[in-house]
Amino acid sequence: MDAADRNEEDYELLLPQQNAYGDTTRKPVDEALAEGRSGDSAGLYIAFAGIGLMATTSWVITLVNDPFSVGIFALHPILQTLGLVLLVYGVMTLQPTSQPKTKAAGLERHQYAMALVALPALLVGASAVWYNKERSGRAHYQSLHAKLGTAAVTWLVVQLLVGGASVWFGGAAFGGGMKAKSVWKYHRASGYALFVLLMVTAHLGGFWSHWGERYSPLGMRIVAFAVAPLAALVGVYMRVRPSKMKFF
Repeated sequence: MDAADRNEEDYELLLPQQNAYGDTTRKPVDEALAEGRSGDSAGLYIAFAGIGLMATTSWVITLVNDPFSVGIFALHPILQTLGLVLLVYGVMTLQPTSQPKTKAAGLERHQYAMALVALPALLVGASAVWYNKERSGRAHYQSLHAKLGTAAVTWLVVQLLVGGASVWFGGAAFGGGMKAKSVWKYHRASGYALFVLLMVTAHLGGFWSHWGERYSPLGMRIVAFAVAPLAALVGVYMRVRPSKMKFF
């Protein structure tokens, strides 16, 4: 475990502590211990390269193949991949933080990315494909992609509500203080498990779906919807802080 991981788990500004000279002024963040860890930068590049490639490919495939011909369905691959990009950003921006000020700033970015952009995008994208099937009279939830996607979006809503409740209004929903903070490790672990499900769902939607097979050759699907989501998963997991998820 590195020095950054040993810092107290807290998003609030800690009280100033006296140094050897009786000075209670805290060191600014840039003078404190570095938060980065070996492999963090590589993980960041790998994750963003993977999720970026998958999103870019999805957008290009959709936009160059007469998106109006598929109606509202065109919103599905565009908004789902946009949501996934913001999810990755939301996770990555909070992972390495270990100091009070950077944790608070990282948490703010995390919430903005997740609650204001990622989740709404995913909900609208999921609703678009549901409405498209409803309008055409086709059965819902027939494919594994549809079933896992529904489970993932539902899980994400619960994930956001639990995570928000643990910090909003001082975590009052969970009793505040250390009681609320004790939820964070479960929120993290659940989020990392959910990310696996999201990448599997994205793989199924791009690689095995009729949409993917119709508009992209096999080689493109292998790179964009098999290798890319795996790279995003590897990159995110390279930056995991096990010390923030101690269950025993």
